[in-house]
Formats: sequence, structure tokens, C-alpha cells
Amino acid sequence: MRQLVRLVAVLLPMMGMLAGCHSYHIETTVENHTGGPITLLEVDYPSASFGADKLAADAVFHYRFQTRGDGPLTVQYVAANGQQVKMKGPTLYERQEGSLEIMLLPGAKAEFHPALNPQR
Repeated sequence: MRQLVRLVAVLLPMMGMLAGCHSYHIETTVENHTGGPITLLEVDYPSASFGADKLAADAVFHYRFQTRGDGPLTVQYVAANGQQVKMKGPTLYERQEGSLEIMLLPGAKAEFHPALNPQR
């Protein structure tokens, strides 16, 4: 009987973890290929945002987040010449997961490379 109780005590928490405790995350990489340093980087996504005070030329910034709700992703920063840059990215949806690469390019341009599931 003790062995059965021990077995249940070990297996019950493990079954709970497998049963539906799935956390949806998007692994994000922001790459600065603008040709110079940028400051005040902000990435806004549904229900929150993240960023960095500065990002050197050719530097990479990693961040992991969850979406709460649906909506567009926007990126803004101040370029090395003092220009305020703001652009729209892809629309994100609640419960998406995967990866998103944001490549900041010269001329206030960017490329967005999402590899997210589920796609809508």
C-alpha cells in the first residue's frame, strides 16, 4: 500500500504538468543593421512592450514574450542621426508561439521574419 501511495505521489504532479500546462512564448531577436547605434528601442505587441536603452551597430537583442490578445507589433527607435523611426510589423495573435526575427535596416526600414504557430 505504501508503494502505491508513493507512486501516486510522484505521478500525480507529473500528470498535471503534461495535462494542459502549456505556456505559449515567442522567441524574438532584434538585429541592428542600420549602420550605426540606435537608442530607445521599443517593441510594442498586444498588451505589453519590451526594449533596450541602446543597441550598438550590428548588435543583437533577444527577448521572450507571450501575447495577451490580438494586435499589430510595432517597432520604434531613435536612429544614429537623431531621426525617430516607427514602423508596423506583423499582426500577432493570442496563443501564438515560435520565433520572430526583426532586422532593422538602413533608411528607416525593417524586415520581419515570423515563424509562428498557429498562423491566421
